[in-house]
Amino acid sequence: MKKIKLVVEHHYDFELLGLVAPHKDYKMAWLLNKYMDMKLVKSDDFVLDFIGSPKMEISRYMEDKEHGFVQLLKNKSLSPLSNGAYLVPELKIMDYFLLLQDQTFQLDIIAYIERLSQIKLIQNVVKLDISKIKSKENLLTY
Repeated sequence: MKKIKLVVEHHYDFELLGLVAPHKDYKMAWLLNKYMDMKLVKSDDFVLDFIGSPKMEISRYMEDKEHGFVQLLKNKSLSPLSNGAYLVPELKIMDYFLLLQDQTFQLDIIAYIERLSQIKLIQNVVKLDISKIKSKENLLTY
């Protein structure tokens, strides 16, 4: 019997920043709302269900924009059954990921990094190359 293989090509049309900030998710969202003039709101937790593994629940805060979105994702799973699983396991040092999508292509990512770096409670901000992340599919939350 002939097998047919389905190949799905994803589009990663967002900028990705990694944040090192060992704080609770609600405090991190509050910091970004206060210092970055964002309006992040708690959304339903993002749930990844793997075959043969317990499901992983990731804390998610969102702000919808006219031509895109801003999304704050916690890297470490909230689920006690997942035994400390990570959204992006190869980047365990990152506490949060900030996904920035702007369909107008007027997003100044350098300005975001500079403003985030000035927040004293954020220890490090790194612009990440999505193409080099092995588990980048986990960042697709649609």
